[in-house]
Amino acid sequence: MQIDHEKTQQLAETYDSEIRFRPLGKTAAWIVSLLLVALSLFHYYTAGFGLLREATHRGVHLAFVLSLIFLVFGFSKAHYRREPRPAWYAPGGVPLYDWLIAALLALTVLYIPYIFEDLAYRVGNPLPLDVAMGSILIVGLLEGTRRAMGWPLPIIAMVFLAYAAFGRVFPGLLQHAGNSWAQIVNHMYLTSQGVYGVAVGVVATYVFHFVLFGVLATRIGLGQLFLDTASTIAGRYAGGPAKVSVFGSAMFGMLSGSSVANAVTVGSLTIPAMIRVGYPRHFAAGVEAASSTGGQITPPIMGAAAFLMIEFLGIPYQQIAIAGIFPALLYFFGMFMQVHFEARREGLRGLTAEEMPRLRESFRQRWPTLIPLLLLVGVLASGRTPYLAAFCGITGCILVGWFNPHQRLRWRDLYEAFETGAKYALAVGAAAGTVGLIIGVVTLTGVGFKISFIVISTAQWLAAGAGAVIPEALASTQALTLAAALCMTGLVCIVMGCGVPTTANYLIMVTVAAPTLVQLGVQPIAAHFFVFYFGILADITPPVALAAYAAAGMAGSDPFRTGNTAFRLGITKLIVPFVFVFSPSLLISVKGFSPYEFWVTLTGCMIGLVLLSAAFSRYMLVGMKAWERLLCAVGALLTIAPGLASGLLGLAVAAPALVNQVVQARAQRGAAPG
Repeated sequence: MQIDHEKTQQLAETYDSEIRFRPLGKTAAWIVSLLLVALSLFHYYTAGFGLLREATHRGVHLAFVLSLIFLVFGFSKAHYRREPRPAWYAPGGVPLYDWLIAALLALTVLYIPYIFEDLAYRVGNPLPLDVAMGSILIVGLLEGTRRAMGWPLPIIAMVFLAYAAFGRVFPGLLQHAGNSWAQIVNHMYLTSQGVYGVAVGVVATYVFHFVLFGVLATRIGLGQLFLDTASTIAGRYAGGPAKVSVFGSAMFGMLSGSSVANAVTVGSLTIPAMIRVGYPRHFAAGVEAASSTGGQITPPIMGAAAFLMIEFLGIPYQQIAIAGIFPALLYFFGMFMQVHFEARREGLRGLTAEEMPRLRESFRQRWPTLIPLLLLVGVLASGRTPYLAAFCGITGCILVGWFNPHQRLRWRDLYEAFETGAKYALAVGAAAGTVGLIIGVVTLTGVGFKISFIVISTAQWLAAGAGAVIPEALASTQALTLAAALCMTGLVCIVMGCGVPTTANYLIMVTVAAPTLVQLGVQPIAAHFFVFYFGILADITPPVALAAYAAAGMAGSDPFRTGNTAFRLGITKLIVPFVFVFSPSLLISVKGFSPYEFWVTLTGCMIGLVLLSAAFSRYMLVGMKAWERLLCAVGALLTIAPGLASGLLGLAVAAPALVNQVVQARAQRGAAPG
């Protein structure tokens, strides 16, 4: 299993629309390539030698991003199907109007840093030129996001902007006085509450650097070392390639926070192997898709949303990374058990000795590639800034790539890595700016408090209805209210995830929904992790499940069936957030951490996930009957629920099925010949 970087890049561009650029002429391609590398070099330099003033740093980043979007993403899909035809009206194959829009947007973005000294005197009293510049930027940002990511996010942003302008026409509690367009532009453009807000700031300050680190670490061979390790640990057992997919994606997720990038890199190797040993195509693709989404919850990188938590929660990144360890462990454990039972039920083989990598040889050649990761983690653990840690990790990758004779990083490889890292920043950069508009409307109108009131009132009404049926001894009114609020929040995250990317989903929900959960007594870090986990389900939730569709394309399976399978395999991501909300000690780095509560919760979850995996797979020691699956499923939910009493009750419910499984397994062994 050898990673082919050129092939995986082609697969990523095929299945990930966010890095699929329109065909460009030679001159335009060189200009775009140089701008992408310049963007990476800008972030690499500032991470190590000092960030610019906040408005300037964010402005330079956004100017690069928006200008490049209009050069590489066409107005419609028709631009992607035809060869570039340079002409006076389309230099380099890019229409002249896109060149002009790119230049105009760069001007409007950099206008704010240019007038920074006078900004304090103009906020609240914008000049006509300020309103004109801000209007151009808002419209260009919405169009750029549409080109890079599709319609859903821009439509949501336009609905919020309409709410800010026409608040008088909304009913009841949602009604407000409304704002003029000049007031909206003032808030979105001249303050740090809108386009130049926390979303763009985090992408420009943290996210970009870690994406670049992941690309470089993979190029120097660290991803290959992880896959070789995963193959050696799990490959020889029943259904080995699927278990390699789970382990490999978990380890590779430490480098790549992108579900699609993870799926095409690891999946290009594991999906054919899974099909070869007998897994159905849709199941093989589902395993890889569900495993790949785990990359966004695997410390130390955990995708873009983890860095946003730094700004929203005001806590060190290492605290967030520690909090993510055991929820991620439970996610991959639940997947592993489903894969294991599926393999045992189908009698699938593991990898043969000829198919297994030679781990000793792999370590001999690639052990230096661990140095950049250890350096990054060490700097993070020391309490230094995440971008300095990323700078040290990137520098370590470059040095290891230069001096490792077994997998040397050539100048061309380094150039392409910097180019690829910037490609992944374009769509997320546009999304961050558009989400800034949504957050700006929330702060401008105060609608977040109104939504919180509506959610809490509805949850209390639902809890009162449920309380008439459920005895107080089993669940208090407060617990039922919180459970109802969590269900509503999770449902909205899943629905939004059908069209809004993970990072944007998290930003919207953490602005609107997380404060509601905190008002209900949830610890802030648990509330943020809750919406974070449910937002990630977007990548495996049909009808828009990018990771599942990418894996399905490589496996030749039905995309919708693959998405459903991936969702079932990733069901732990649906369950665990409820657990750490009601038992926050699972996150470790929380106030009032209790070792007893932690171990009871962790043990109960692991036992419950085994029972639930068996129920889904229809197999534990032998094939399961319908009544056994039902008892195991009910017992699993009770066991997973925090608390020793519920865990013991769950084991008691599942006990008849477990006893029958043991009896049937012994009977089969006794009846076996020999």
